[in-house]
Amino acid sequence: MRYLIRDRMFAFHEEAWIETEHREKLYRVNRRFLRLRTTFDFVDSHGAKVATITKKALTLHHTILIKQDGVVAARISKRALRILGDRFKVRLRDGRRLRIAGNLWDHEFDIQHQGTTLAHISRRWFTIRDAYAVDVMSPQDATLLVILAVCVDHILQDREGERLTNL
Repeated sequence: MRYLIRDRMFAFHEEAWIETEHREKLYRVNRRFLRLRTTFDFVDSHGAKVATITKKALTLHHTILIKQDGVVAARISKRALRILGDRFKVRLRDGRRLRIAGNLWDHEFDIQHQGTTLAHISRRWFTIRDAYAVDVMSPQDATLLVILAVCVDHILQDREGERLTNL
């Protein structure tokens, strides 16, 4: 299944929409302002909160927590210093460990578990419209994989020093 994540640039309240490949809106990512830590709400099309994404402050590794129903469902972290490219690690609540790797400079990367690709994220064809595609190969983890793609995109934009990031 392919999902499209569309950013709204220069909006008063920053948000991004996650749609199916058929343009059906499934989720919205809202940024909460006036907080010490960067926090986003991942909300479905009916307004129900699916997850909260929180960037931890003052850590050596860039770390983001994904909470569902008040419990940490996943922790994504990036090494502060990496010589041979960027690499993210994800620890899930069920004990699985995922790896996110690829050409992160061009926003082309895969989410993998034990060498199996669960999702491929690509911004290659969408740079003008501030959108990117998430091809999910693991339907049972689809929502979590889309949330992880949003987190990695936020980390990459934050690293580039973009202050007008939508996530």
